[in-house]
Amino acid sequence: MKSPKAITKADDYKFTLSDELRLIAKEELRETQATREHALQMLREWAEKNPRINKIRMDANFFLKFLRAKKFQIPVVQENIERYVLLKNAFEGAFKNLDCRLPKMAKLLDQGYMFALPERDREGRRVIFYRPGVFDLREYTNADMLKIHGICYETLTANEENQIRGFIHAGVGTGIGLQYLTLFTIKEAVRIAKNGEKILPMRHREMYGCNINPAMKMAVDFGMSLISQKLRDRIRFYTDIKDIELEKRLLPKEYGGEMPMADMIRLWKAELEAYRDRLLADDEMTVNLAMYSDAAKEGAVRALKEPLNGCPGASDNSTYGLAGSFRKLEVD
Repeated sequence: MKSPKAITKADDYKFTLSDELRLIAKEELRETQATREHALQMLREWAEKNPRINKIRMDANFFLKFLRAKKFQIPVVQENIERYVLLKNAFEGAFKNLDCRLPKMAKLLDQGYMFALPERDREGRRVIFYRPGVFDLREYTNADMLKIHGICYETLTANEENQIRGFIHAGVGTGIGLQYLTLFTIKEAVRIAKNGEKILPMRHREMYGCNINPAMKMAVDFGMSLISQKLRDRIRFYTDIKDIELEKRLLPKEYGGEMPMADMIRLWKAELEAYRDRLLADDEMTVNLAMYSDAAKEGAVRALKEPLNGCPGASDNSTYGLAGSFRKLEVD
């Protein structure tokens, strides 16, 4: 029987991916049939008993994208899922109605603000290509920027191969100047960086930045200071895109590749369209906002250090509290 909290049913998951992906999931994420079944059961029980959660997806794909991103550390995953739904509800303008058909979103997509390249790299990872210089500050708001990223990331993280292999990010900074620093306040920038790294269920494998305006060096340095050392070690900057450590054939033709950018964008929009209904239905997930502190609802950095899991006075053995985990993995 479907739980009254569930907006999707708790399905009986079967691993249908390749033997190669099965091995990667086991060696890098400690995912086996046993750990997967245990984790899914624990998360469903936790969601059912958590008084702050009103409605949530119970299907395996939803939970697995968080489990794989955090290597099946169940208490960490519980925390991330709850914060994820909390922020969707607290900042509806940016994180709900993630509709690729909205006029501003459609225009940003047509302009090639960001899109996933059609082919995977030599290690089977999807490459997300960014052209932030097309983001017209006179036309778009910071909420528009968050929304377009949400549409693209949510679509990509729904794919199981992407969940396991992770992502490559490559961006061209042409057209970006100091005026872009007005998009977000320092407080907003810090909160976005800290919440994004902690909550977004993505495995960021490599990041390349090209053609960065020298005038933006201070801003880039500030941005780098906000993220973990692990992510900083995966970022590389280049003066020209031809120098990046990425197979050039993957890039748009306009940047040294083979396929015209317009064709890539057309294919990407078809991917977004295919996932659109499921993504919009995710707006049904809700939490009881009255049960959270103002700092938690605002995504304040200090609130990230205060665990949501476990009700006041609950013991560590409580199913609602720390549900158990597997040993922390060093493989990344």
